[in-house]
Amino acid sequence: MFERCFNRLKQFRDLATRYAKRAVYYQAELTIAAIIVWLDDLQDRP
Repeated sequence: MFERCFNRLKQFRDLATRYAKRAVYYQAELTIAAIIVWLDDLQDRP
């Protein structure tokens, strides 16, 4: 389950290559990406 989550988050290019140099910016990008993945998963459920 965790591997699937990480693979979905790696689809975001800036997270995979870590364009953000500051930890705060990286954490914010990770949070936004996780929310997008979560909302996308909610839409797929009947």
